Amino acid sequence: MKPIDAHSPIGVFDSGAGGLSIVAAIRAALPTQAIIYFADTAFAPYGPRSDLEILERTQLCCSQLLERKVAALVIACNTATANAIDALRSWAPVPIVGVEPGLKPAAAATRNGVVGVLATRATLSSRRYRELLFRVRAQAPDVRFVEHAAHGWVELVESGELDSVHARTLVRQAVQPMIDQGADTLVLGCTHYPFLKDAIKVVAGTASIIETGPAVARELQRRLPRPSDSAVPADADLLQFDSSGDRDQFATLAATLLAVTEGRRSQRS
Repeated sequence: MKPIDAHSPIGVFDSGAGGLSIVAAIRAALPTQAIIYFADTAFAPYGPRSDLEILERTQLCCSQLLERKVAALVIACNTATANAIDALRSWAPVPIVGVEPGLKPAAAATRNGVVGVLATRATLSSRRYRELLFRVRAQAPDVRFVEHAAHGWVELVESGELDSVHARTLVRQAVQPMIDQGADTLVLGCTHYPFLKDAIKVVAGTASIIETGPAVARELQRRLPRPSDSAVPADADLLQFDSSGDRDQFATLAATLLAVTEGRRSQRS
């Protein structure tokens, strides 16, 4: 594996816009880090696709990021991580950070032992997720995990429809049964889902919500040499977007979604 250049960008990949929730967390933790984001919007969503299709598309898109001399790759898609990260790590010459549903922190956070897991059907049926669930259950045998494939949520985010009546209806249909079963902690097992957090909170009430962006940012902080602020030009373009689909359309959606996420963060600070 080649040495990591502190001034090289990192590549962040997702099937669509969901990985921008990871980008927001990285930017909060590493504000001077350059990022190239690639969205495979021409083939999104990945949830209904076969394992082989997901593997082939992930490898192709990550190869394009590697051609741009990125220092590390972040697979900011739970479905792509579950289906492709082991293969990527076997040949990619840079560190690779993936995402997985936060079952372990959820098991530690729950007060009553019931955790709801919201993810795509592809993630929930993947070998990697089942192995993760097995390990966490072995460590926390008293915790019950209630799973649900959240229908239509990815499409809501991809269309920028975060707070419509339709969006709130789809969120309630998925979250309310988990709350009714006693879940006091919810795992957002898809990087798209944090963009629906406001609608989720309305239904979830006091339930804790676990997402993966901060954990990914911490892992990058641990693995990447950090450039000094003075080494970054004042006019540096620290965030670039690319897409297998309409680039301009995606850049507009990305700006909207990042404004939502980073606006929430500024309100909390």
